[in-house]
Amino acid sequence: MLRKLFLFTLFISINATLLPQQLAAHEEKADNSWWWDDAWWNEGKIAGTQTHDVKVSWSSYDSNGVDVPYMLVRPKGKGKYPAVFFQHGRRGLDALIQRHAKRIAAQGFVVLAPDIYKAHFIGTHPIEHDYELEKDINVGIDILLARKDISTRKACLYSHTRGGYYTLKVATTFSRQDKEVACYVSYYPHLQDPNAPEPAQVYGYAPEVDKMKIPMLVFIGDEEQYQRRRVIETGINQLSKNGRDARVIVYPGVGRGFDFRPENVRTFADDLASKDAVQRAAKFMNKHLNK
Repeated sequence: MLRKLFLFTLFISINATLLPQQLAAHEEKADNSWWWDDAWWNEGKIAGTQTHDVKVSWSSYDSNGVDVPYMLVRPKGKGKYPAVFFQHGRRGLDALIQRHAKRIAAQGFVVLAPDIYKAHFIGTHPIEHDYELEKDINVGIDILLARKDISTRKACLYSHTRGGYYTLKVATTFSRQDKEVACYVSYYPHLQDPNAPEPAQVYGYAPEVDKMKIPMLVFIGDEEQYQRRRVIETGINQLSKNGRDARVIVYPGVGRGFDFRPENVRTFADDLASKDAVQRAAKFMNKHLNK
């Protein structure tokens, strides 16, 4: 009995000593120094590939009496480059999303990114969808295509999350795909009306998806939320069956936000996926913009 009591006391003593060390080891941030790259994170430079130094400017345009601020990112110098319209999602155009716009511009594009929430004094992550905001995006297409420093007659739509729904509407409801828009690229897009009832969010996709004629390239993570992934894959697969140029790229080991997740939570898989996606997107857009 005394031997059992001694062993139990020793067990408790050892674990009491080791537990703080185990917790400290568990809470310690992983060392990402072996893969982290500030040049990529901040400027979109990818080792071993040709990218451009970029410059950023800010301006605004009028949309039915509303002053819409926008970020303009393009390669430095005086050359002309293909036009890309970048639409933010529910986060708004914050510093993390601005970096994404810079990364695609570094691939050799003139990128116009409006901040439609700031224009209407809307906070980040709104729940309901405001259909009036679609008009601001539609006007932004004209502002981009009127620029003298673009080399293409059309633009490609580039977005993520709810921005995917905004640009879907611009392509179809505003009929931009018939003349001014050459292609659609989006990261884990919301391909359903955000105001639709719950069953439609899980089991259906927006009717506008069936109206898409332009080539579509969509990126998602394998760990994406079920309801979002189901809608995306169902919609894109149906377009593909109908003979449309539509494709989903699924990245293993990542979920939503892999394109912008910040350093304190970013993983090597996030970085690999975002680098691959931006290069695939650039190749895809160049193909369709330069026809």
